[in-house]
Amino acid sequence: MREYLDFEKPIAEIEEKIEKLTATGQERPGVPDDLRKLREKLYKLQAEIYTGLTPWQRTQVARHPQRPSTLDYIGRICDRFLELHGDRLYGDDHAIVAGLARLSGRSVVVIGPQKGKTLKERVLRNFGMPNPEGYRKALRLMRLAERFNKPVITFIDTPGAYPGLGAEERGQSEAIARNLMVMASLKVPIVSVVIGEGGSGGALAIGVADRLLMLQYAVYSVISPEGCAAILWNDPKKTPDAAEALKMTAEDLLRLGVIDEILPEPPGGAHRDPTAMCNAVKKAVEPHLSALLELPLDELLLRRHTKYRRMGVLGGE
Repeated sequence: MREYLDFEKPIAEIEEKIEKLTATGQERPGVPDDLRKLREKLYKLQAEIYTGLTPWQRTQVARHPQRPSTLDYIGRICDRFLELHGDRLYGDDHAIVAGLARLSGRSVVVIGPQKGKTLKERVLRNFGMPNPEGYRKALRLMRLAERFNKPVITFIDTPGAYPGLGAEERGQSEAIARNLMVMASLKVPIVSVVIGEGGSGGALAIGVADRLLMLQYAVYSVISPEGCAAILWNDPKKTPDAAEALKMTAEDLLRLGVIDEILPEPPGGAHRDPTAMCNAVKKAVEPHLSALLELPLDELLLRRHTKYRRMGVLGGE
């Protein structure tokens, strides 16, 4: 069953009417015209609501439980996928999916968090919050990609790294820092796509890329709006204000030079038409990979370093 967000209640009401009218039989006089009018009204309402989404509402869309996940994209855009497990140091973290794949005949390494769909899956995947062994698994795969000269594709969809005691004891901060360092100089092209929620260093640990793409209603920030509201105001009611202040939307981040391209989503969000969204992501990723593979290694690394050194610079070069 389709799940609706609070601001989607008017959409839910129209779709309920469409379902009831369809169940009565489209052969009845007047029903086809009524359905056509309702669908036109639904399309206009969706466009109106989603055009005016606030940053907090976009965060809710990015977290939608039916939104396509890393495994959904891998399954739809890759011809083959062989998942690899373990960090060879501690264990296997189910919150990070990583493996070898073929994209339009090209061998690639694919990495991304997985939140899970059902409650059982979410518990298994730790709700998409990786432990240190997850980041070290990702690092192992990135070094494997470098050894065999294969480009890396990462999908970003995580609330952030897991902040538990065990994760800290096993070196969470060191694992994230090492990924940042290695990715900055990895000798193969890296393309990252923010498909949902990109939270804190836990997202950045797999997001240091030559090209960073972002879905229209995804979010990407240094902290969650709830965490920001708790720290700055100690008031959960300030969460929408925090989302606004964080400049976490795709449009904000494109203007600030953090991301390179916004990928439009189907009306009502990616969860409304996962197949179309996956096809759009594949269509967007392929030319970026092709362009990056044509660059000499020295130029590839220079452009990557320059890209990140320019971030945060105001009023100058």
